[in-house]
Amino acid sequence: MSGQTLTDRIAAAQYSVTGSAVARAVCKATTHEVMGPKKKHLDYLIQATNETNVNIPQMADTLFERATNSSWVVVFKALVTTHHLMVHGNERFIQYLASRNTLFNLSNFLDKSGSHGYDMSTFIRRYSRYLNEKAFSYRQMAFDFARVKKGADGVMRTMVPEKLLKSMPILQGQIDALLEFDVHPNELTNGVINAAFMLLFKDLIKLFACYNDGVINLLEKFFEMKKGQCKDALEIYKRFLTRMTRVSEFLKVAEQVGIDKGDIPDLTQAPSSLMETLEQHLNSLEGKKPGNRYMDLHVNLLYFEACS
Repeated sequence: MSGQTLTDRIAAAQYSVTGSAVARAVCKATTHEVMGPKKKHLDYLIQATNETNVNIPQMADTLFERATNSSWVVVFKALVTTHHLMVHGNERFIQYLASRNTLFNLSNFLDKSGSHGYDMSTFIRRYSRYLNEKAFSYRQMAFDFARVKKGADGVMRTMVPEKLLKSMPILQGQIDALLEFDVHPNELTNGVINAAFMLLFKDLIKLFACYNDGVINLLEKFFEMKKGQCKDALEIYKRFLTRMTRVSEFLKVAEQVGIDKGDIPDLTQAPSSLMETLEQHLNSLEGKKPGNRYMDLHVNLLYFEACS
């Protein structure tokens, strides 16, 4: 399966005859060749998402059809191509995916053709769950966390507390689905899974920037919140700390496989005094022993600003 198979050529030819250039490009991006989708085919599909006369549902359906193939190579490349278009294509592509009731149904996918097929099938199941979650997040938020503006005047930093408390669990869910890809350096053995890993890595950097922005916003507004909101915010912050460890583990894999250190954020554990500050304030709202509300808060916010 090192090159295009006769099946690949026939499929592409069929779409040439019917005049569907987009479907032909999808076929060429998702051949049996054990390598990532070729840039020229991805670029063509990205441009197609910007053309008003291109049928986005038909493009998506062709990708879903390719994902029903029995070969792990074709299915994995269909997922990589879809992910690439979600990231780099016109936003109407991810909007369409978010509007669908069903997306990839690969929870039971298994290529039994050999040991490599078994190994890659595991990552296909995990990867498809993440893409489904990415589309689901868009449906709930009406924007892509990875695409929105970051920083002091970004979406998550300027969000009002009520919306922020609803948005953070959605963002956490997407990050969890990404981290569940859970690959080790010695498992990145071919160009297909490597292409998926790079897309996941780039998504994680953007998602974590949003996550960090959201935490800064929560901390800045924490002492103005009502008791119930403070409880929710504290739980979100606790979950953030546990995810920081898992994010760091993912980034270590990225470093080990040769991704430039300059592209990898340096994550260090948040100061422990912050948790004490938040818990003391919540205790005071619940009528328990009051603490120093603002102890070390400014220092701790500077820590999160440095991580942005």
